[in-house]
Amino acid sequence: MTSVAFTAHLSTATTNQKSNEFRRETLKTFVGLRKTTPVNHHSISLTKSLPNRQFNRSLRIVAGKSSPKVTSRNLRVAVIGGGPAGGAAAETLAKGGIETFLIERKLDNCKPCGGAIPLCMVGEFDLPLDIIDRRVTKMKMISPSNVAVDIGQTLKPHEYIGMVRREVLDAYLRDRAATSGATVINGLFLKMDMPEASNAPFVLHYTAYDGKTGGAGVRRTLEVDAVIGADGANSRVAKSIGAGDYDYAIAFQERIKISDEKMTYYENLAEMYVGDDVSPDFYGWVFPKCDHVAVGTGTVTHKGDIKKFQLATRNRAKDKIFGGKIIRVEAHPIPEHPRPRRLAGRVALVGDAAGYVTKCSGEGIYFAAKSGRMCAEAIVEGSEKGTRMIEEGDLRKYLEKWDKTYWPTYKVLDVLQKVFYRSNPAREAFVEMCADEYVQKMTFDSYLYKKVVPGNPLDDIKLAINTIGSLVRANALRREMDKITL
Repeated sequence: MTSVAFTAHLSTATTNQKSNEFRRETLKTFVGLRKTTPVNHHSISLTKSLPNRQFNRSLRIVAGKSSPKVTSRNLRVAVIGGGPAGGAAAETLAKGGIETFLIERKLDNCKPCGGAIPLCMVGEFDLPLDIIDRRVTKMKMISPSNVAVDIGQTLKPHEYIGMVRREVLDAYLRDRAATSGATVINGLFLKMDMPEASNAPFVLHYTAYDGKTGGAGVRRTLEVDAVIGADGANSRVAKSIGAGDYDYAIAFQERIKISDEKMTYYENLAEMYVGDDVSPDFYGWVFPKCDHVAVGTGTVTHKGDIKKFQLATRNRAKDKIFGGKIIRVEAHPIPEHPRPRRLAGRVALVGDAAGYVTKCSGEGIYFAAKSGRMCAEAIVEGSEKGTRMIEEGDLRKYLEKWDKTYWPTYKVLDVLQKVFYRSNPAREAFVEMCADEYVQKMTFDSYLYKKVVPGNPLDDIKLAINTIGSLVRANALRREMDKITL
């Protein structure tokens, strides 16, 4: 479940020194927006990165020039899953000279997702403005006691958080991959037979529907040289390579059609609600779409109570959505941390299949698309644009680069969730901190452009003192509430 991660990135101001050594890699600079999007043959460049922490540091697999040539054809890669991760991976592979197959069963998929994307994604992934429903420039963070803090005054005139519908974004990325040369297959991936020799092919088994929305489909097979698993939290590719399990959240969302008058209130505004009533370990949201609002929540610890939390979220926003009609109900598992294993041989996981959703904020769309592109870039580079066979060492470069760039972000957001989502008094302190203009500036700058923003040392000290003060007040309030309860 993706959301505006400004709430989680407030720690950037106090953790720059610790994370800079991991995050010096330069991200593509945002250079503006365009109304139309011709095919963009972006250049592919990879930088040398650190070894992956999850594997033995003494083991270093090197592939590349010594790998065998692929004769009479190009390297063949299958991408399983057609969300942002799969679409971005397939496009990059096809542009890089790889014979690419993208297998997706639900071509009209509407994943239950807040649908927020950072500004940098619009430029970095060359997204046209007509697929963005709303440009959010204002937010309300609402505490358990319904204290609302307005956020967004630090945004520059051109800055906003994009709100998209997943069925629109995903279809656009798949179509662009097809335009770039990828073969998009409407099919359900079933299993794969592992190679019998070092350079032998994988045999994929799937049910093809050939555009049909129903029916039994036709069982087919496909031989490929490598596989990218982009098939979500319940990834069958992950199961095929024994990638291990992870904790997951249940995301529940209702799309509610409200009157034009009420929709005006949400024209450029999103709301986030925190409290034990809406989620014991996450938050509830109201995000604006083209002609409706998405109202949802999520939880890891109390999955069986998800409908109760959803009702509470709806009740918190009832005055603003009163009279609305529920036009769609959606639910889906969302990973809470990366899988224990994210690659094996010539198979790699990306997006939700790899577990790339941040805690505290639940952001996943950008990280899914980014991981798909990074994995595909590693394959293109390792195969010399499809002319050579790849090896595990080529895919390991993708993991090394990913961990070097984003590992600190995931760890910091994990800590934030444990500190501020553990009780209602702590959530009250969290909302209180969000009112600070410096916090808003640091978090929005970090979220919008996905890079560390240098802070002012004096303001950093002030923020640290305010954080401690808020937590002290939260603990004092909790003790008083415990006395009343007893």
